[in-house]
Amino acid sequence: MKIMIVDDHADMRRVLKSILKGSIKETCDIVECDSGEDALLGYGFHNPDCVLMDIELKKMDGFETSSKISERYPSAKIVFVSSHDTLKFRKYAEKLHAIGFVSKDNLSDIPPILQTINTKTPLQ
Repeated sequence: MKIMIVDDHADMRRVLKSILKGSIKETCDIVECDSGEDALLGYGFHNPDCVLMDIELKKMDGFETSSKISERYPSAKIVFVSSHDTLKFRKYAEKLHAIGFVSKDNLSDIPPILQTINTKTPLQ
């Protein structure tokens, strides 16, 4: 499994990487991006199975980045990871066909989402 982590904070990328390495039984390649622009450029090159996308990014936010990735790669699987767990953000994530939305207060919710990645459909 290959996972792209998109977050502008190195500490959060490190935490997410640690969670992934400690909870995914199969081999897991992790690609880190510190901006939406890097994620957009790198998606086609790395072809990740899933993207863990922060919403608050500089220049191009996670929603815009995800929209552009999904436009170019309709089968992209994106899980939003945000410190702002609001109904408005969750509804927008649904509109963008995200397969999940995880609060940064509940990062332990990520592994169960990733374990079903091959069969997961967008949020209903």
